[in-house]
Amino acid sequence: MDDTTIALVTGANKGIGLEVARLLARAGVTVLLGARDAGRGGAAVATLRAEDLEAVPLPLDVTDPASVAAAAARIGAEHGRLDILVNNAGVLVGWGRPSDLSVQDVRQAYETNVFGVVAVTNAMLPLLRRSNAGRIVNVSSSMGSLTRLAAPDGGIPMMAYSSSKAALNGLTVAYAADLRDTTIKVNSADPGYCATDLNRHTGPRTAAQGAAIVARLALLDAAGPTGQFHDDDGQVPW
Repeated sequence: MDDTTIALVTGANKGIGLEVARLLARAGVTVLLGARDAGRGGAAVATLRAEDLEAVPLPLDVTDPASVAAAAARIGAEHGRLDILVNNAGVLVGWGRPSDLSVQDVRQAYETNVFGVVAVTNAMLPLLRRSNAGRIVNVSSSMGSLTRLAAPDGGIPMMAYSSSKAALNGLTVAYAADLRDTTIKVNSADPGYCATDLNRHTGPRTAAQGAAIVARLALLDAAGPTGQFHDDDGQVPW
């Protein structure tokens, strides 16, 4: 087992995930690029390697227990540990008003944005515990901030997406508390409103801009925070 930092980024074949992979690789990290589609994952890795960045494709569907287990087994066999886990894979479903959404809309959001994170995190924790300083970053959103959503000017929440990101923040708090006596730090990142496939490229920020806070939290030193929610400007209210 070498001393190269090993990171897994889920949903990393495009958008913010790919930019996080790029930033981590530029920092000297070996990035395991998780993607549901092997072809798209391979193409993303080829893009990074063309920039002389170290990346390895890793088939991973966070909603498929067998896929998650296979990914964890492969990381264990090939690397022996995991130093950074970025739970980036996410979906945005249910664009209508809360009263117009179906249960299926909400369930679909939670399958990836919440249950998928639990599945991947629990599968990778034994490997993260072998790291000298494990880091877990959950890619959240300001739309998961209950404080901001409840403000008079907060608008009507996109219920499926917003509530799933609020639940994701709850996972961050829970895992951080559970791992408080270890060297593993767990934080949520708010990349801001970035133009990606997720939102039909309507955001004013670039994916690269959004990725910066995610990479920063992934590379925290021993003095860095845990159990917090951050954007470019600092802490975001829960």
